[in-house]
Amino acid sequence: MFSGCNVENASYGLTTCAERCAIFKAASEGMRGLKAVVVTTDVADKIVYPCGACRQVIAEFGNPIVVCVAPDGSMESTTMESLLPKSFGPADLMKE
Repeated sequence: MFSGCNVENASYGLTTCAERCAIFKAASEGMRGLKAVVVTTDVADKIVYPCGACRQVIAEFGNPIVVCVAPDGSMESTTMESLLPKSFGPADLMKE
């Protein structure tokens, strides 16, 4: 299990979301496939989903279940296909 946090930057484009932080940490330690990703927030009573950039990075590391959890304990499980349909990934780079 790897955890991450948002790393804010005054230049918003350089901010790193918690999801990518955790995945990059895992990759740097040799992990190559994800089984599940859990996303949580401190926004009251709201389930938050990964942003588009995080969805692309998650998809690069497999097809994990994505569990999104609100502070009140409510949660929703979904798939990468649902979050990022018709995604572009490593298979699209293969030469025939």
